Amino acid sequence: MLRLQFLHHPPHEISPLKLLLHLSVVLSAIGLLPPIHAQQPATTPTIRIVAFGDSTTATRGELKIYCHQLRDRFAESGEAVEIINAGVGGNHTELAKQRFERDVLQQAPDVVIIQFGINDSAVDVWRNPPATGPRVSLEQYEQNLAGFVEQLKSRDVHVILMTPNPLQWTDKLKQLYRKPPYDANNPDGFNVLLTKYAAAVRRIAKEQSVPLIDVDVAFREYGQEPDQSMNDLLLDGMHPNERGHRLITELLLPELSSQVKSLQRSRGN
Repeated sequence: MLRLQFLHHPPHEISPLKLLLHLSVVLSAIGLLPPIHAQQPATTPTIRIVAFGDSTTATRGELKIYCHQLRDRFAESGEAVEIINAGVGGNHTELAKQRFERDVLQQAPDVVIIQFGINDSAVDVWRNPPATGPRVSLEQYEQNLAGFVEQLKSRDVHVILMTPNPLQWTDKLKQLYRKPPYDANNPDGFNVLLTKYAAAVRRIAKEQSVPLIDVDVAFREYGQEPDQSMNDLLLDGMHPNERGHRLITELLLPELSSQVKSLQRSRGN
């Protein structure tokens, strides 16, 4: 026979609600009712971001690149975000096409950041004999970038395009690239082709209706401020240093934060 034991209170002081609770607990304990579980809070889905690019995206020793900085900022805000770095040094969009399936699509991303252009536009005048045209033509570059965006959009993946950062002359770069079409006597003479590739990124972003982070403009505006130079943002005339990556992080963060929140809301969180 089941006996109920009341601690500290005689039976006439137990309310019907408390009595029912006692009975439920006891019956659950002896297997006559299913166990009572506390409701578990819903877990926030992790949003996966892939950064797809060349050496300006890739890990570079101990340098705190923008992928690292974004990871830290999202962690500080408690957001469930995973960032995958799919940057490869020396890559242009023709090489990137060969690894797009493996490094981007197979990662099942929610958001993809794309930045190419420096290697595409490069004319290898240091070769013997010197190259006379860019590694990837402007027309092919546009087709490749547009192809990446279209494939991602067809899978409902959010895309962010970034223009390549502008370059600055150094003594070493002048030794390698002082021949036409470059102009080593012009402070902006290393960007004669790169500016056209940056303009192509802007066109594609507009045509494809995807967000644009204009790193080219941001770096130039930084260099126009008093007591500042674009060289303050670059390691070697080509690659952003930590300050340059911090600027890129600040440009990306508002757009990424908005997309992360939108994706989480769409998934019921």
